[in-house]
Amino acid sequence: MAPNNMPPKRENLGDNFVIGFEGQVMTPAIGKLLARIQPAGVILFRRNIESAEQTWELLRECQRHVAAPLFTCVDMEGGTVDRLRDVFGPSPSAASVFETADRNLFRLHGKVIGAACRALGFSVNFAPTLDLALPPSLPVLQSRVVSANPRHVASYARAFLHGLADSRVLGCGKHFPGLGEVPLDTHKDLPVVEKTMRRLLAEDVEPYRTLRKDLPFVMVCHAIYSAATHDQVPASLSKKWMTEVLRKKLGYTGLAITDDMEMGALQKAGPMEHAAVQAVRAGADLLLICHSEEQVSRACEAVANERNRDRRFAERLRESGARVARHKKKFAKILAATSFTRPTAAKVEKQSRALWEFGESIRLGTFAREEHR
Repeated sequence: MAPNNMPPKRENLGDNFVIGFEGQVMTPAIGKLLARIQPAGVILFRRNIESAEQTWELLRECQRHVAAPLFTCVDMEGGTVDRLRDVFGPSPSAASVFETADRNLFRLHGKVIGAACRALGFSVNFAPTLDLALPPSLPVLQSRVVSANPRHVASYARAFLHGLADSRVLGCGKHFPGLGEVPLDTHKDLPVVEKTMRRLLAEDVEPYRTLRKDLPFVMVCHAIYSAATHDQVPASLSKKWMTEVLRKKLGYTGLAITDDMEMGALQKAGPMEHAAVQAVRAGADLLLICHSEEQVSRACEAVANERNRDRRFAERLRESGARVARHKKKFAKILAATSFTRPTAAKVEKQSRALWEFGESIRLGTFAREEHR
């Protein structure tokens, strides 16, 4: 028996994980990990992607090892964050598209990027970025951000999200509550933002409030907002941010996912076991772990142990698992559509040309708008 006469829970812990791995083919080790964990989703990076058919086959193999439909995820913003560049060629950045001031093009940006994702079998794109284009973060975020004005950010993002939906792909707003004031790269460092809660809500958080009904996912970052929360807890481990602000104050009902828990920022906050438990306790529905099988296993074991030790934690875990299940049911047609039409050479060529033509027209300012109204 577990403590407090509570029998061990048998829910699938993988419902709370999206995982990545190394390599471009399905190996026995990866297959065993997927079969054992049964994650809610997988994420591929440029390191995993060599060609259209190879990527399609890898995602297909991932699904074969998992009983429930997977969220098949990728980061595809365009510009500097372009995981599909080696397959389709480069895609224009958010900033370059925003400069056109044309909402039809904002939507088309999402549509052509969504079509590229869909062609390879991805159902979730971790985009758009909702961070404000503020001076402290511009050297790091560069063309990933579009404006310092929250209304303008929301306008671009809403159209981009609708474009993704046109291509049957789910989007994700990131990096809540905002990296606009962060001068450091959270892949390496754990930044501290000295900005009041009032200012954060009025500025950085405002796009999330505006888009709360449009965002299937919200990705929570690893920065510390000490002046707002009066503690040294990263947002991704903070009940204040994920439960009190995101859920209660903003009324967000979608899926809250952490940024990659192997990033340097979070590793400096403590070991993976502690971080995984704290993220779930704080309100995360999904833990994103992008590289290491060992780290995935350690996180799952820690969450399982805490579930069997703490009744409240077990309830919190079930709450998130139920939310994930509801969203998989809600988006069942999108997830089912990823099971999978093999990408032909003609399809890849068509998509490559669409992205190239869109990028060139943005670069040259010669987009034939009348053809797309």
